[in-house]
Amino acid sequence: MPDDIFISYAHIDDEPLGDTQGWVDTLFRRLRTRLSQLLGEEPVIWWDAREQSSQYLIGMIGSRISGTLLLVSIVSPRYVNSVWCRAELQEFCRRADETGGIQINDQTRVFGVVKTPVRPDQFPPELGGLLRYEFYEIDANSRMREFRQEIGPGKDQRYWDKFEDLAQGIKGALEKLKSRPDAPPEPTVLPLEKKVYLAETTSDLSAERDRIKRELLERNYYVLPNRELPLSAHDFQSEVRAHLKRCALSIHLIGESYGIIPEGEEERSIVRLQEELAAERTAADPAYARLIWMPTGLKPGGNRQQKYVAELQAGLRAGSDFLQTTIEDLKTRILEKLNPETKTAKEANGDNGKSDGLTRVYLICDNRDANDIEPIGDYLYKQGYEVITSVDENENAQAAQYHRDNLVNCDATLIYYGSGNGFWLRSKLWDLQKVKGWGRVKPLSAAIYVSAPQTNEKRSFRTREVPLVMQNFDEFSPDALQPFLDAVRTGNGGQQ
Repeated sequence: MPDDIFISYAHIDDEPLGDTQGWVDTLFRRLRTRLSQLLGEEPVIWWDAREQSSQYLIGMIGSRISGTLLLVSIVSPRYVNSVWCRAELQEFCRRADETGGIQINDQTRVFGVVKTPVRPDQFPPELGGLLRYEFYEIDANSRMREFRQEIGPGKDQRYWDKFEDLAQGIKGALEKLKSRPDAPPEPTVLPLEKKVYLAETTSDLSAERDRIKRELLERNYYVLPNRELPLSAHDFQSEVRAHLKRCALSIHLIGESYGIIPEGEEERSIVRLQEELAAERTAADPAYARLIWMPTGLKPGGNRQQKYVAELQAGLRAGSDFLQTTIEDLKTRILEKLNPETKTAKEANGDNGKSDGLTRVYLICDNRDANDIEPIGDYLYKQGYEVITSVDENENAQAAQYHRDNLVNCDATLIYYGSGNGFWLRSKLWDLQKVKGWGRVKPLSAAIYVSAPQTNEKRSFRTREVPLVMQNFDEFSPDALQPFLDAVRTGNGGQQ
């Protein structure tokens, strides 16, 4: 039987600091345990616990490497300066070329674990282009901080998250590459709905991107890009287009920073390029979808990022969802896109599951307008309608789901445009466009009630996105609401 994993490392990186175990020894033991849990059997992991020598390398390591499925390189300054460590890496790659290559069906056989950063010009070329598992960060003072391995109440969660990413990556590789006579052959081509493009983002959102990737992999989705993207703009765009063509959904995380601009590109960052290429894919294929997400309370830094965020908010294209919610809500929406719920028979018949005869009106307002909408809610209730008022869906994922459920199930919605700003209103109009994707079957009667405080923008406000826009900057008057009630009664105010 071939060995599963060979760990290549510099011995100085396993020298313990104080009373702790060696860094590599700790990683080895934890990987063996975690992979046994994930795979249901203990993998064969081996590593050289002695000082390397030329004869040893040529003999035992050289022959054993040829029968090993995966290589884990622990990269550090000492590793890249070690002739023997580089020789181990080169020998594995040389022998891999004789048995199918480093990449087999998009699955890499080499995992680069970066314990301590090295200069780009020193990084082993054999690891170039492969995804790296970096167990450190650069802090605000440009100082390198390695993630701590210790366990206990004050454990460094960043280490454990990165460790789990590594374990899941190795687990997936072993399942794809290891021969199992009792297992059915794995299909070489996954369906589109099992492939997701998770766009590279800026450093302030790298932890959120890692969380999303981790959960997608745990649910057996194939996540692209699965290797580092090229640095030149031309090659970058070609590779991103090729990845997007293989996916049914792309996810774009927009942070405070504008992002790195690739070589040969004067203006657009890698974040913007990926988003624009996904928009290009959306325009060509109506079945393709993309999710654009920003954290709540985001304050874009710099003029370029502020301008880019404003353009995103104002120019959303068909087939795209723009979200500014919690990360948990984003994960919920991703799964909804990947696993659309089957509509019930009542929904297919346009009943939305109701049997009580009530006509429900969803009254949406900014939190600051809660008192101002009371007269409207009271009047609607007296007219025989069941009135459901909104809550701040940015509070948590449950509140966001409440908002979507009301848009799917209520008969009509009235947006009260008072204290909310233009972006707040725009986000509600976007939600109206998304209700079919959330499962609504019947047309939704919708209207905007423009109220105080009076501004130039409100006085001139108009839109074709809803059939009715009613203005009333004075105290509430039933007459101002009459066009909406007529539309609800006759069904002529429906959003298609």
